[in-house]
Amino acid sequence: MAQFEELKQAIIDGKAPVSKALTEKMLAEGVRPGEFFPKAIIPAMDEVGRRMRECEFFIPEVLIAARAARASSDILRPLLVGEDAMTAAGIVVCGTVKGDLHDIGKNIVAMMLESAGFKIVDLGVDVTAEKIVNAVRDHQANLVAMSALLTTTMVNMKGVIEALTAAGLRTQVKIMVGGAPVTDAWAHSIGADGYGKDAPSAVELARQLVAA
Repeated sequence: MAQFEELKQAIIDGKAPVSKALTEKMLAEGVRPGEFFPKAIIPAMDEVGRRMRECEFFIPEVLIAARAARASSDILRPLLVGEDAMTAAGIVVCGTVKGDLHDIGKNIVAMMLESAGFKIVDLGVDVTAEKIVNAVRDHQANLVAMSALLTTTMVNMKGVIEALTAAGLRTQVKIMVGGAPVTDAWAHSIGADGYGKDAPSAVELARQLVAA
C-alpha cells in the first residue's frame, strides 16, 4: 500500500508533522491501527538502524526519525485494542545506572526499542539497583537494558545483576548493557546476557534475547 511506504519514508526522513498527519488521514480512511507497526513504523526504524550502522545516519538523524515514529505511535497505541492489539515484543526496563547522569544514548535505544514493538519502562538516569528490581517485579519485565558512560559507574551494573539475583528475579530477565566504556568482555564478566555497541545493535540483541 503506497500510503504505508509514504509513512515509512516520512519517519526515515524525520518529518514528524507529516508522520502524524498521514497516520490520522489513514485512520480516517479506515486503515486498522494494528497494520501501522508491521507495515511502516518497524520497517522504517529498521532502515534507520541500518543507516546508522553504515554511518549514513548519525545521532541527530536517528533522534528526529525516532520522534517522527513516536508522532505516529502516540496516536496509535490508545487505539490498539481487541483484534488490533499488539503483543509487545518484550517489556524492557531501561535506565542509566546509579551515579551516571548521561541519557542521550539510553534515550535513543529506548526510542528504537519502542519503535520495534517493545514496551518500555524508562527509569531515567542515576537509577539505583533497588529501583530496577522493583520495576522488573512490578511490570513483569523480561529484559533489562542498562547504560553507563563513565568507567566509575560501570561497576554499578554488576550491583544491579547481583540485586536481581538476590531478589530471585535473575532467571526472569535477560540483561543487556551498553555505553561508551562498556565492552562485550565486560558484559560477560559481570554476568550480563549481551552487549549492544549502539542502538541498532541493541535492538537486534533484544530481539535475539527474547527469542532465545
